[in-house]
Amino acid sequence: MTAETAVGRLAEFAVGCRDGGIPDGVPGRILDILGLALAAQDDPAVRAVLASVRRWGGTPEASVIGAGDRLPAPAAALVNGVMAHALDFDDTHLPSVLHPSASIVPAALAAAEATGADGPALVRAVAAGIEICNRLGMAAYDRELRNSVFFERGLHATSICGTIGGAAAAGLLYGLDAAGIGHAMGIAASMGAGLLEANRTGGTVKKTHCGWAAHAGVSAAVFAADGLTGPPTVLEGRFGFFAAYTSGVFDADALLGGLGERWELSRTVYKPYPTNHFTHPGIDCALALRAAGLRAADVASVELGVAAPVLRTIAEPAAEKARPRTAYHGKFSGPYTVAAALLGGSGLGVGTADFRDLDAAVLALAARVTCVADQRATEIFPNAFAAVLRVRTFGGELLEHRVDASRGSAAHPLRPGDLDLKFRLNAAALSAEQAAAVSAAARALRPAAELLALTHPR
Repeated sequence: MTAETAVGRLAEFAVGCRDGGIPDGVPGRILDILGLALAAQDDPAVRAVLASVRRWGGTPEASVIGAGDRLPAPAAALVNGVMAHALDFDDTHLPSVLHPSASIVPAALAAAEATGADGPALVRAVAAGIEICNRLGMAAYDRELRNSVFFERGLHATSICGTIGGAAAAGLLYGLDAAGIGHAMGIAASMGAGLLEANRTGGTVKKTHCGWAAHAGVSAAVFAADGLTGPPTVLEGRFGFFAAYTSGVFDADALLGGLGERWELSRTVYKPYPTNHFTHPGIDCALALRAAGLRAADVASVELGVAAPVLRTIAEPAAEKARPRTAYHGKFSGPYTVAAALLGGSGLGVGTADFRDLDAAVLALAARVTCVADQRATEIFPNAFAAVLRVRTFGGELLEHRVDASRGSAAHPLRPGDLDLKFRLNAAALSAEQAAAVSAAARALRPAAELLALTHPR
């Protein structure tokens, strides 16, 4: 494994992160994932995966967030990653539209606990893993299409790229050198997967994608530590990563340019709402009209205008999106999320309580929502998510609200207090004192074992 290849250069970058020089704010990424995992404890997909993993057994090395189980490190990463992504509340990198932390943080937590790594080492590993994940996503971003080639092909870039980023993070914590981390990433490239059809027509398998990426990343690092090797040209080679996923076309500068200086990690934004990120500007519009006095009972019809490329995710098939089959499916529906914002309300405007079960009143209002392509939103996409909402009342009045960047984006960032509130709401299963202790430990860079122990039942 040499530094002349793409994976070799990424591995050298990862090793360089051991000495610091990473952006601020990484502990907040870890805390956000801990909160999401705590909020997802009772999710049916989480319970299913945890039941399966408990039957597998194995050497207890790392902890399950909130549950107290100790499992082999790859298995703990799997469960924690499923919890991190189950609510669709995890952070987003733009314009690749990746959700990096839900794979990288669980992989790093498991590896850090298994190896006894300290808190600063955990933070540096998370930074390296997220950066590599995001750069892989950006390398496959088509500027003419203004979309990811992964998404054009129905592939879930989050889990595919997250597997390799997770391997880099775990490799750092297992003490691998640059050659070893290169092998870990080379191994992991054979393991990443994920299809996006569940976004369109339902099914809960997408919730497992980040968990499986974390599981594969830790496994790849362990395999490399024990002597398994990966191909040095795994990314750019004739039968490599980009050949498989993008027909060999990729942006080399986006992948490798300015490593350690230009941080894609810093373009990763937090979600205020537990729904598909493409629905957020529509939710913002609905909340704004509601705050201005619109009552759901007065709504005769609604037109939601969004970027053309997102229609296939949040508006198609139209019948499925107008009447989602499950509350989870509703998180990927423009009509349902707009209706929920007009009728419900929890958390930072729309919260997990609004998507526990399908609501008959929300479904009735969603049936009055039509989704269309909006030229302005399309021009802005995917550097920001924009929308316009036009509401016709039964009295004949036409109301309109537009946002050019959804809440939580670089142009409209969440306040520090919002992130603290998000964690407290997600950590509601803990006592106020216990939640405060978790938050303080994350910000004080305490070791993973200590941090995870604070999330367990008392």
